[in-house]
Amino acid sequence: MPPEANVDARSDASIPAGLGARGAIDLLKELRALTSDENGAQRLAWSPVWLKAREWFQTKLRTLPVEHLYDDAGNSWSTLAGRSEKALILGSHLDSVPNGGWLDGALGVLGAFAVLRRVAAEFDGKPPVTIRLVDWADEEGARFGRSLFGSSAFAGTHSIEADRGRTDAGGKRLEDALADCGVKIDSIGNAGRERRNAVAYLELHIEQGPVLEKMGLPLGAVLGTKGVERHLLTFHGQEAHSGSTPMTTRRDALAAAAKLALEIRPIAMKHPDAVCTIGSVKTFPGIVTAVVGRCEATLDQRDLDAEVLASMYREAQEKSAQFAKEEGCTVEWSRIWNIAPEPFHPQLITFCEESIREIAGRSHRLPSGPLHDAAEVSRAGIPTTMLFVQSLQGISHNKIEDTREEHLELAIAALDRLAAKTMAWIEAS
Repeated sequence: MPPEANVDARSDASIPAGLGARGAIDLLKELRALTSDENGAQRLAWSPVWLKAREWFQTKLRTLPVEHLYDDAGNSWSTLAGRSEKALILGSHLDSVPNGGWLDGALGVLGAFAVLRRVAAEFDGKPPVTIRLVDWADEEGARFGRSLFGSSAFAGTHSIEADRGRTDAGGKRLEDALADCGVKIDSIGNAGRERRNAVAYLELHIEQGPVLEKMGLPLGAVLGTKGVERHLLTFHGQEAHSGSTPMTTRRDALAAAAKLALEIRPIAMKHPDAVCTIGSVKTFPGIVTAVVGRCEATLDQRDLDAEVLASMYREAQEKSAQFAKEEGCTVEWSRIWNIAPEPFHPQLITFCEESIREIAGRSHRLPSGPLHDAAEVSRAGIPTTMLFVQSLQGISHNKIEDTREEHLELAIAALDRLAAKTMAWIEAS
């Protein structure tokens, strides 16, 4: 692993005109025209449109002196061999949610392509370190509910047995959809071979939230991805006739859940970057003439600090028990899923912030609430950071997702500057 040291990249490190930012934006528009309809992007992983997007991207990569392979998890790797086998990985994902936006994931892939072209041109196809561009398979998990599929296989955190029986809305198994695309589910762990010689990973992504826009900043350096605690809470009360049961004697499970739904807001707001969300509520018997006897609610809590996340979890548990008692009910907790916070590499965060300031004047450090492939790469022990660019209205996973083109140009230029600094850091190690 490279040392914790400041290494100055060339002050003129930026993408040459005609090879970089403007060209990458044009390619993003070309991809949008190829794989979107009136409802937005349709690059659902393991679908014909997604495969079309990947083949389109291969036609662009064939103009460069790179070697290409698909690993056993379906991740797409393009390698520009350097004088050193030590590898800097750049990338993101081409897949989208149904009716998604034109930038989510694709910006990181096309931005990395712009950097790869610049490096290939500047070093006549032989840079000082190896550069690898990766398009991760099925980051979104939109079809089978399995996010970060390819990057988790790369990192060794995949779960073949848990994933084997997953089905989409039409009943098709994940295992069969993979096979249709030439991927054998029992072999996906072999993707870990691509970790060999990996020294750093950089990813450009839209923010997908409103923070940078509200601050009037185009770019931000990402501190890491927040940890998640996700639970199903079941409040048990007593079903009763809504007309004949006095208010003072009711054991209303929904009333207890509603109190908690309001209380999670002040719980989260004690911490600057924390979020808590009750995203779904189901009542039983669920009819207008009955007091709710059972209420199921889902709670999602996130923060970059593991201690903050744990304290919010405990506080929500305590409050749920308090509110259940107040309403004559009981409450049960069942964990749906959790993942630890994943802080990014301090030196790469510093390089990222320096690059942003050099390109855009001001920077801001912020955590990522959404999960990203970068978190899985970091979890594998590879130094990682991300660069965020402002999202208009904070909207993503929607056809109106957008970013100002001048901000996209700044983002790609900052990614290039960050890559140059990281290459120099690797070379000096």
